[in-house]
Amino acid sequence: MEFNVEKEKLIKALQRVTNIIGSRSTLPVLANVLIETKNNKLYFTTSDLEVNITASCDAEIIAEGKTTMPAKKFIDFAMKFNGDKVLFKCNENNHAQISCGTSNIKLLGLGTEDFPIANEFPVLKSLKFKESDLSRMISQVSHAVSLNETRKALHGIYCSIKDNIATMVGTDGKRLALIEKVVENVEGEDAAIIIPLKTATEVKRLFNDDGFVEIKFGEKQIIFSTEDITIISKLLEGNYPNYRQVIPASFSNIVEVSTNEIINKLDLARVALADNSSFIVVSFDENVMNFEGSSTSVGELKDHMAVEYGGEKIDFSFNPLFFSDPFKHSDSDKMSINFNDGASPVAIEGKDGFLYIIMPLRNS
Repeated sequence: MEFNVEKEKLIKALQRVTNIIGSRSTLPVLANVLIETKNNKLYFTTSDLEVNITASCDAEIIAEGKTTMPAKKFIDFAMKFNGDKVLFKCNENNHAQISCGTSNIKLLGLGTEDFPIANEFPVLKSLKFKESDLSRMISQVSHAVSLNETRKALHGIYCSIKDNIATMVGTDGKRLALIEKVVENVEGEDAAIIIPLKTATEVKRLFNDDGFVEIKFGEKQIIFSTEDITIISKLLEGNYPNYRQVIPASFSNIVEVSTNEIINKLDLARVALADNSSFIVVSFDENVMNFEGSSTSVGELKDHMAVEYGGEKIDFSFNPLFFSDPFKHSDSDKMSINFNDGASPVAIEGKDGFLYIIMPLRNS
C-alpha cells in the first residue's frame, strides 16, 4: 500500500484512536493501529477487545492495501516531522517507509489477520443525537459511576430510551446522577442498556461538536458514528438497580441556590478540607446556608451564603467532593436543593433535566 496524506490530518486521525491503547496487552497487535485504504480515504482503527474506534481522513491513495503499525510510535514520529506531507509506503512484509520533509523512517508493522474486527449485529434501536448534547449528558452522570470494576453493572452508564425520552444514570451506591432529554428521529423498540464507563469517556471526548451522531443499539453491542468517527463497543451485562426507588416522592423543603456562588463556597471548603477523611457540614437556618469543616492537617473553615429558607435549622454532613459534583456538572445558573430532614436523601436539581441524589453521612 502507498499513500500521501497531510501531516495534520494524519495526526488528528491518530489522536482520535490511540487513547484506548493500553501498555499491558497480551496480544501484540493490540498495540498497533489498523490502517486501511478505501475510496480515497484512510481509515485508522484501534481496539482493546471491548471497544473499537475508527477515524478517517482524506488522502491521496497511490496503492490500495491494509496493514498495522505501532500506534504510539507512529503518532510520535508524525508529531515530530518537520514537513507538511507524509508519504507512506508499505511492503508485503508490513515494513513501512515513511518520509516527511527531510526525515525518512522505517517502521516495522504486523499483519492484519490477528487484528480484532467488530462483528455486525442486529439493530434493536437507532436514533440521532446532537453531539454536544450527548457529551453533556455523559458528563453530567459519569462522575457518579462506580470505579469498582467488581460491581460490573455499576461500572457503566445506564441508558434507556422510552417514549422518545432518553435517560442516563450513573451511581456508585452512595450518590446517583440522572439526566433526561427528549430525543427525535428514534426508530425501533424501547431499550435499556449499560454503556461501559471507558466507552462513555471516549464518546464524550470524541463527539462534542455541533453535528449529529447516529447511535445504534444491539442486544450486546452499541455503535456511535459520524462521517469520520465510529465507536463500536460491547455493552455491560447484568441487572442495573432500580434507581427510581431511591428518589423521594416529595420534599418538605426546597432551597434555590446560585450555581456559581455555591461552587465558589465548596471549592474554598475543599482547600480547607485537604484530608480525604474530612467531611463538610452544611446547615440551613433562617435565610442562610452555612458551611463548616475542619482538617487536622490544614485547619478549619466557616462560611455562609444567603438563601430563602424559613424552616427549622437542619444540619447535613457530606463528602465535599460528592456534594460539589452536581453543581459543577450542571448547565443551570440556579439549582434547587430539596430535602426533608438531616438523615434522608437530598436531591439537587437543575433546570436542564438533571437530578442528583446524595445520602448525608452519619456523623452529622
